[in-house]
Amino acid sequence: MSTERRPRADAERNRVRVLEAARALLAEQDDVQLPEIARAAGVGVGTVYRNFPDRRALVEALAEQRFHEIAQYARKRCLDGKSGVERYLRHVGEVLSGDRALSSAIEAARESAGSEPRGDALAELEIVVTQAIEADQAAGVLRADCTAGDVYLLVGCLSSVVRTGSGDWRRFLALALEGLLPRDYPARRST
Repeated sequence: MSTERRPRADAERNRVRVLEAARALLAEQDDVQLPEIARAAGVGVGTVYRNFPDRRALVEALAEQRFHEIAQYARKRCLDGKSGVERYLRHVGEVLSGDRALSSAIEAARESAGSEPRGDALAELEIVVTQAIEADQAAGVLRADCTAGDVYLLVGCLSSVVRTGSGDWRRFLALALEGLLPRDYPARRST
């Protein structure tokens, strides 16, 4: 029997409103303070602080939400053994480039805390990425020695390319995907 209590429905609605407001405000400006988020969400500042004691905790919750959304996409679209890892990486590129402000806020929060991503959604994402790798390897469209660590390395590089604007992330990904093909793959991708 679980001793953990579920939040009241109104408390959960308020939490969701705060996250939605924070995401929208971060898309407009980098330095958003918790009182501004409370006003935009239509809740008291105490409600924000009860859920998120500081800005870093709020950004971590937004990162967790993003990981969950990406994991849902991967579970629905990337487990068929038909280049699911490629679809996953392209989706991540679209998400990162479509919401650069949130990406920057997540990166800044992680740097200041000196922490790596964590949480249930990240664990869920690790499972589904491993499943996509295994399905692609079984279908012969992904090199046999590719690991989840390799995919996360590419995600980190992709994130850096998007965040810094140091090049076309799609071109970077095309080049990287070439290296994920089995050596004896019959038709090489065009870059």
